[in-house]
Amino acid sequence: MIVRVPERRSLWSPPSSCPGCGVAIRWRDNVPVLSFLLLRGRCRACGMAIAWRYPAVETATAALWVVAYLTFGPSPDFGVALVFLSALIAVTGIDLAHQIIPDVITLPGIVAGLVANVATRRVSIVDALVGIAMGGGIFLVIIVASGGGMGGGDMKLGAMFGAFLGWKVALVALFIAVLLGGTVAAVLLVTGRVRRKDPVPFGPFLAAGGAAGLLWGENLVGWYASGFGG
Repeated sequence: MIVRVPERRSLWSPPSSCPGCGVAIRWRDNVPVLSFLLLRGRCRACGMAIAWRYPAVETATAALWVVAYLTFGPSPDFGVALVFLSALIAVTGIDLAHQIIPDVITLPGIVAGLVANVATRRVSIVDALVGIAMGGGIFLVIIVASGGGMGGGDMKLGAMFGAFLGWKVALVALFIAVLLGGTVAAVLLVTGRVRRKDPVPFGPFLAAGGAAGLLWGENLVGWYASGFGG
């Protein structure tokens, strides 16, 4: 998905192939992480090095799925978590590579979040609708106030957070994202890795905040509501 969506290619066909020699990748060479290790990071046909992003994404996906299972157990909420986390991983990879957050992920994601909450009742439909308005509205205000300092993709991803998480947890997720993004941007500026006007993709920080919100947001909201744990 991370490679095909920005290029507007089908997710289903043609099958995956080596970008060097064009040979179709057989199923045994397409097993996440394991095939990369067995092939020693190279195409079986031509020996071209396989980009590290593939096993990195696969490992991150597996790790998040395990954490989600430990959090939700074998339940409908676990299925919802897999959909949400997979979308966040795709957003991270695409935004890092192309500095875009595609509508083909966020818009269906908003609908999926609403449908999931209607089915599981994890979040009330009212909270989800308010979350969509707040999650998207916050970024809309930032976009207008900054003259385009953020993109519409960030706004739609914020709305997707609201649809899946409800407005309270969505705000927690956005706060975490801003905290992470601001900290990393400050470090990059101080170390000279980027200049003040250089664009820094915000999608990965939003994704991290969204994942944290999904997995621990309810606990954080409860902690805050109880008076910071007192």
